[in-house]
Amino acid sequence: MKTFYKIFAFTVLALEYYLPLSGLAANPTYNVKSFGAKSDGNSDSSNSFLQAWDVACASTAPATVYVPRGRYFLRGINFSGKSCKNHAINIRIDGTLLAPANYNVVGKLGTWLRFDGVTGVSISGGTLDGKGNALWACKNLGRTCPNGATSLAFYNSKDIVINGLISMNSQMFHIVIYGSQNAKLANVKILAPRSSPNTDGIHVEHSSGVTITNAHIGTGDDCISIGPGTSNLWIEKIACGPGHGVSIGSLGWTQNEAGVKNVTVKAVTFTGTTNGLRIKTWARPSNGFVKDIVYQHVTMANVENPIIIDQNYCPNHQNCPNEASGVQVHGVHYEDIHGTSATQVAVKFDCSKAKPCSGIMMEEVNLSYDNKQRAASTASASCANAGGTSAGVVKPTSCF
Repeated sequence: MKTFYKIFAFTVLALEYYLPLSGLAANPTYNVKSFGAKSDGNSDSSNSFLQAWDVACASTAPATVYVPRGRYFLRGINFSGKSCKNHAINIRIDGTLLAPANYNVVGKLGTWLRFDGVTGVSISGGTLDGKGNALWACKNLGRTCPNGATSLAFYNSKDIVINGLISMNSQMFHIVIYGSQNAKLANVKILAPRSSPNTDGIHVEHSSGVTITNAHIGTGDDCISIGPGTSNLWIEKIACGPGHGVSIGSLGWTQNEAGVKNVTVKAVTFTGTTNGLRIKTWARPSNGFVKDIVYQHVTMANVENPIIIDQNYCPNHQNCPNEASGVQVHGVHYEDIHGTSATQVAVKFDCSKAKPCSGIMMEEVNLSYDNKQRAASTASASCANAGGTSAGVVKPTSCF
């Protein structure tokens, strides 16, 4: 009987390596430990992860790369889809992936974990620890430091799914979707201190068909930032704070920059953020645009700038030759936006004198000023070069 239990225990242990997920026996599963990965948090497992990736790419059947429980130290890795035959790879992570504590190792690479030209890749679960603390300290002290690395990035890819991932302490941006189509991000949690510089939660640029749902994001910069060339973006059920809010921009740095269109931001809560719903453009000549934007069912809790369009962005009045933004902002709909502002000006439309904002719609907006002395008091709105209409209860009163 003792012999039987010994054999049974050995079999269970073996299954941890080769069949760790129930229901996946029909398709190949590649455990990174079987390629030499160590879960001690110190041994470099980069090559083991790449080997598992290469084998999964060579498979013609849907495949899983499995990362068991434990802590895995990884240097900068580029997962390339150039020679991939497989368009259905699931990376299932039950452990934690650790970036180098020395920020110089990946800080100049720009990205820690990069997927380039892949199709049909999904990432399920797991935690990414970008170890950004030392780099933030370097930047906050004004020293010469590398820019830092994004923790996870997809470039020129399509049909991507990220579900249940936790990203913490990224050196710079946590997740970037660039030049890609059809990406779904759900149930992600992103954590970085309020004081951490340039730690945007999710950045989308030159991409279409991206959805971000059911996420909790707290960072030192934008919770979600939306760059040029973004279209058909859906953001829903997001808790943002701390951070700089959900920002379109900054846009209009170049003359022929691509525009942003068809963006929906719905059922979002901002808590203690420096901005809520922000559109930001450089005060520079540009043919860019922002159009067909919908903000719905948004709650503000002590937010410094709940609703803001800033088309005069020009730090220190440098690099802005004409001091007027060429980006055309048109067709922005605010519906059911309510809560408290930490500043008296709760709605600010500071639009371009060269290309005034047009087609702004304010419907059922109710924002009060939380001035710390009283629970709530009168908030105000400010408009410059902005035109639009309002419907229903609008507080503060529309300034169009």
